[in-house]
Amino acid sequence: MIGRREFITLFGGATAWPLGVIAQVSTKRPLVGLVNGQSSASAAPVVTAFVQRMQELGYVAGRDIDIAYRYADGDPARGPALADEMVRLKSDVVVTSNTQLAIAMKQATAAIPIVAANITDPVAFGLVASHARPGGNVTGILSTLDTLPEKQLALAAEVVRGTVKMAMLVDAGFQAHAIQRKGADAAAAALAIELLPIAVSSPDDFDGAFQSFARQRVSVVLVLQGPMFLDERHRIAMLAIAARLPTMFGFREHVEAGGLMSYGIDLRGNLRRAAELVDKILKGTKPSDLPVELPTKFELAINLKTAKALGIDVPLHLQQLADEVIE
Repeated sequence: MIGRREFITLFGGATAWPLGVIAQVSTKRPLVGLVNGQSSASAAPVVTAFVQRMQELGYVAGRDIDIAYRYADGDPARGPALADEMVRLKSDVVVTSNTQLAIAMKQATAAIPIVAANITDPVAFGLVASHARPGGNVTGILSTLDTLPEKQLALAAEVVRGTVKMAMLVDAGFQAHAIQRKGADAAAAALAIELLPIAVSSPDDFDGAFQSFARQRVSVVLVLQGPMFLDERHRIAMLAIAARLPTMFGFREHVEAGGLMSYGIDLRGNLRRAAELVDKILKGTKPSDLPVELPTKFELAINLKTAKALGIDVPLHLQQLADEVIE
C-alpha cells in the first residue's frame, strides 16, 4: 500500500523511481500544503514566489519536502472541502492565501500549523488571540492596515480630479469584505466622498454591476481585495475600460491586467515571507510563538496605457512615486 507521501511523490514527477527507493527517501519528508483561492494559472506568480523562497531556504520539493497544491478557483465556498483534504493528507504545515481559507483551515484542525499569507483582522475572525501572541495553530501576515482604504481613496481622488462619488465592488461570499467594507466606508466619510457599494456573488454579476456604476455616474470604482476578483482581473479591467470607469485596486496584479491603479501589499512578497514562517515551523517553532506580522511594504502601481484609454492625465509626481508604471 502506498502512503500519502509516496502518493504525492509519484504524482509529482518521480514515477521512474522504484517504489522501494521512494519509500526510503520520501516518508521522512515534511508535507507542506499550499491552498490558494485563485485558479492554478491565476495564482502561478505568487505560488512561484513561495516555492523559490523555500528553495533559497534549502527546501527543494521532492528532495527535502513535498508540496500539495490545491486551488479554490475564485470560489470561497470551496474552502472547507480543501481544508478537509489537507487534514486527510496529514500535512505538516498548511499555507493559505486569504482570510476565508485560513478560517476554513482553522475550523478543520487545531493541530496542524497554519500560515495565513494574507489575512484581514485575524483577531476579529477568531484565528488568533492577539497579533503579538497568536496562542493557537495560526500565524501569518496581514494584508491590510486601518490606514489603507483612506490612502487608496485619496490617491484615486488625486488622479480623477473632482471626485465626489465612488463605487465599491464587493464579493458577497467573501467574509473579509465585511471588514474591508467598513474601512472603506469610514475612509469615504473622512474624505467627504459618497461611496456606493454593489455586492456580486459570481462573475456572471460583473456586467450588471458595471452597468449600474455607469448609470450612477461614479468617478472611480474601488475593487476590494479578494480571490474571485483576482481570478477575474482581466475581465474586470476590460469591463471598466468599456464603461470608461477608472479603477482602484489593492493588488498590482490588477494593474498588470489592465486596471488603472492599485495601492496595497505585494502579494508575492507576502508569500516569500510565508515561506520563512514555514521554515521556522518545520524547525520546531510553534505558530503560537510567531507573532502575526505587519505588511513590510505598500506599493503603488499605475497603468498609463489604461489612463490614456480613459482620457486621464496621471500627475507626474504620482508616476515618479509609483513602484510600477505600465506604459
